[in-house]
Amino acid sequence: MTTALEVHGTCDSRFNSVKDIFARNFDDFGEVGASVAVIIDGEPVVDLWAGHADAARTRPWERDTIANVYSSTKGMVATCIARLIGEGRLDVDEPVASYWPEFAQAGKQDISVRLLLSHQAGLPALDNVLPAGAIFNWDVVTNALAKQKPWWEPGTKHGYHAVTYGFLAGELIRRITEKSVGTYFRDEIASPLGIDFHIGLPEEHDPRVAEIIPPPLSDAAGDSALAAALRDPTSMTFKAFLLSPDMMIPNLVNTRQWRAAEIPAANGHGNARSLAGVYAALARGGELNGVRVATSPAIERASREEAIGDDAVMPGWPLRVGLGFKRSISDWQLGPNPRSFGHGGMGGSIGFADPDARVGFSYVMNKMISSDALVDPRWPRLVRALYDSI
Repeated sequence: MTTALEVHGTCDSRFNSVKDIFARNFDDFGEVGASVAVIIDGEPVVDLWAGHADAARTRPWERDTIANVYSSTKGMVATCIARLIGEGRLDVDEPVASYWPEFAQAGKQDISVRLLLSHQAGLPALDNVLPAGAIFNWDVVTNALAKQKPWWEPGTKHGYHAVTYGFLAGELIRRITEKSVGTYFRDEIASPLGIDFHIGLPEEHDPRVAEIIPPPLSDAAGDSALAAALRDPTSMTFKAFLLSPDMMIPNLVNTRQWRAAEIPAANGHGNARSLAGVYAALARGGELNGVRVATSPAIERASREEAIGDDAVMPGWPLRVGLGFKRSISDWQLGPNPRSFGHGGMGGSIGFADPDARVGFSYVMNKMISSDALVDPRWPRLVRALYDSI
């Protein structure tokens, strides 16, 4: 006997189709626990959650349940970058070494901030895997990146800096503000907006963190060029995801060590309401509920397309990026409007802003889905239902 799913939260009647699709995801994809949120022109119209926060289905997903959102964290880091641009504290055409002098090693003295933040600097990986524990040591990782020679001539290619993006952008933020990226995000964005998102999670929040459920190994297998590269420990692609051996530890994402660290390309914790709140501000020119996150020109600059086309790190995967934010491309569509921007995370989370419709959208879950196409099947149909209802 199955128990009928209870969907909790609020939903404007105009968007009942979003609620219906959200519920159907549990049947169609074996969803375990999730939240979805939509804010239009500053007004919350969808704020829903359902399911369970653990694989054993003993803990219900509550209003304040949060989860690791993997690379959806990058959008929050890019928001910090936009804020610094708007404040005149970061010039994207300046060399990175102007802010971070040690970065000039290995011929990198002329790499601009723009190339660094748009995945064009050629620093997606390190030549050699760092010692165990290094991923949790900020200075060890950033010092290694400062010494690293680019894998390609900067500006000639672009390739997804899956893990290094957070350390590279985060060190820029630290050099400019004298705060870690997690502290800067908390002080300047999360706390003023009143959102529940953390880069570096205090232990007190552990009881409400959802358990991340990885896909079966069979689901991640495949014969694509990307799958082959990810299986080859000598490849740049493999090394882009494995900065230190810790990242091969099963269930690492559910440990206190992972949650406490600041790994700002991958370990932000929040829920759909949180991510949608930040993107709702960005969709309205940078302001929400009287709080200004960034200036409108800075948001436009940070979200503007910088690179598009085949990804040098992820074979067969097209990438279209601004200064950390992603833009719609091929099957990865952030709604129908051309100026939308945001970021997704491994396994299925997503958040984006649509300045034309003034929409902030997010979906966060704990059951990861893996496919060669790298396009989660759950959130795109929520997005379609949303825009069909506007």
